[in-house]
Amino acid sequence: MRLFVPLALVAVLAMLLAGCGGSDGETTGTSPAKDPADASQAVRAKWKHDPDCRRPKGASRWGCSVGDYRCQSVVSDRGWSTSCSKPGRSISFTVRP
Repeated sequence: MRLFVPLALVAVLAMLLAGCGGSDGETTGTSPAKDPADASQAVRAKWKHDPDCRRPKGASRWGCSVGDYRCQSVVSDRGWSTSCSKPGRSISFTVRP
């Protein structure tokens, strides 16, 4: 029993140090765009022009699909806060109404 506590502590510390992965910005799935800013601008432009992404009258939350991305928007004090994601990639932006 005396040996169990130190071994358990070492195991917990090893897991904490190993973490769940690196922080190198890698994504899973398909390879990331060459310039993430270009991908973000493209999704934002498509979101603005897609009639399905327009805010329904009186709604505080709504969603739509833009290509492979699923977008969710909410009304905030700065405008419409929008988050679009697909497996391994996400984009967020704010749009003034």
